[in-house]
Amino acid sequence: MREQMTAPAAFGDHLPDLGTIRSNIGGWAQLSVVQYFVAESAVIEAWRGPEPYDRRIGFISDLGALRCGIYEHRYVCSPLHLLMNASFVVQGLGMLFGALLLSSALLCIAARPGVRILHGPAYRKAWPTAVAVRVLAGISGLGTVVVGFVPEDLGSPFHLAGALMFFIGGAFALLLLGLLWLPHTSMSWFIMACGTLTLGALVAGGLTRMEVPEPGTLERLMAYPVTIGFSAAGLVVAQRVREVRRTAARLAKR
Repeated sequence: MREQMTAPAAFGDHLPDLGTIRSNIGGWAQLSVVQYFVAESAVIEAWRGPEPYDRRIGFISDLGALRCGIYEHRYVCSPLHLLMNASFVVQGLGMLFGALLLSSALLCIAARPGVRILHGPAYRKAWPTAVAVRVLAGISGLGTVVVGFVPEDLGSPFHLAGALMFFIGGAFALLLLGLLWLPHTSMSWFIMACGTLTLGALVAGGLTRMEVPEPGTLERLMAYPVTIGFSAAGLVVAQRVREVRRTAARLAKR
């Protein structure tokens, strides 16, 4: 598929949308989801429960709970809940912007510098996979936004629905993206591993109903690989777009 879908690009030759501001913003939007880890660490430091917050035991959503008190048999008190929920929203918007701004054609070749698309049978076969990646990434991002706007202690079913959208959509998006990039970059294996880890942890959580010795660890095995995987994908795209923009800038000076 790699030989049939792509061809070596001539000097300065690239897809029309590859060096645009839209593509640049889309790549960095995907990469921006890494801010979540900074926000989570800050919120954990401000925790005011009777016991220090433990990532192995505490649920992620506890950090976004609006009120201090007993919630589902555990005491939660997160003074910086606004920061945590804002981080969820920012992460989700980053994924949504990436899904909307990164074209399917770009995703097909973003991981393989120095090539251009050949609009033949191989590209038509790969294009639906790229579209599916964008749709699933958008669903995952939308779910994260819902989690941020609907904290767990509001008692709304939308919080759980949003979390499942994030986990499931993100896992399958990463699996498909890894398969799409498999002929182009070794990063594809890492991206697929992230999706597989999330999916496996999600199945384990469903089978055990999260009644495990370390539910916080299990939930983070669902969530962290999605964030890390999309950050890695955003880095690949951002690097490719930067290379194309630099090439175009050099040509413009001639």
